[in-house]
Amino acid sequence: MPFAFLKRTARQPAVPRQRVSDHQVAGRTLALRIVESERARRLTLRIDADGRGLRMTVPTGLRRGEVEQFLARHQGWLEERIARLPDRPQVRPGIKIPLRGVPHLIVHAPEARGTVTVGSQDGVPALFVHGDRRHMPRRLADFLKREAKRDIEPIVARHAAAIGRKPKTIRYRDTSSRWGSCTSDGSLSFSWRIMMAPAPVIDYLVAHEVAHLREMNHGPKFWELCGSLCPDTARCRAWLKKNGNALQAIVFE
Repeated sequence: MPFAFLKRTARQPAVPRQRVSDHQVAGRTLALRIVESERARRLTLRIDADGRGLRMTVPTGLRRGEVEQFLARHQGWLEERIARLPDRPQVRPGIKIPLRGVPHLIVHAPEARGTVTVGSQDGVPALFVHGDRRHMPRRLADFLKREAKRDIEPIVARHAAAIGRKPKTIRYRDTSSRWGSCTSDGSLSFSWRIMMAPAPVIDYLVAHEVAHLREMNHGPKFWELCGSLCPDTARCRAWLKKNGNALQAIVFE
């Protein structure tokens, strides 16, 4: 049967309807999010950057059978891509996660209160996570959020001043589908996971989103502006495309 839609008047914008279900791929159960869009002219399928879900965009009124046929035709493609995704390491003592591109050993140091400090152990850069071990993932995530706020806001100010724009707000989230965003009203959002990337890549991401304060597109003028803010745009963009999935795969739960 066709997907159901809410009725709307001519003046109301179309609101995509979403459905979420489970889909089995390569031995994994992934959340499949189907989004109906009046602007879509064909079916598109995307794997979330963290490998935990799928997103399908479909035209308005498409029948369920057509969705199932599309998934069946692309099952082999999905299995190949999922199998190539990086492992999803759980944050725990003894593993390493990068901070500004430098691998740091996670060390549980329960004797102090619940904070995270940066240091070294036997000459190896380390993140010492204090307090109850059960709260280690959350404390490390909160630490990266604080580091993101400390690093990113001055970079935003510098790039925004260079183009004569000022953001409305700056937010930090854990988003699996994108590293940053800029809304039409000038609100910037960044994934705090970007703090695991090298400093030049952090600068590129900020330059990219700030450039959207002037150019809300990805046309030639946008890339020219982004390149003027971050001359190393091409290399940093390639680094994030190559390594971003591994950063998204780290589990902070």
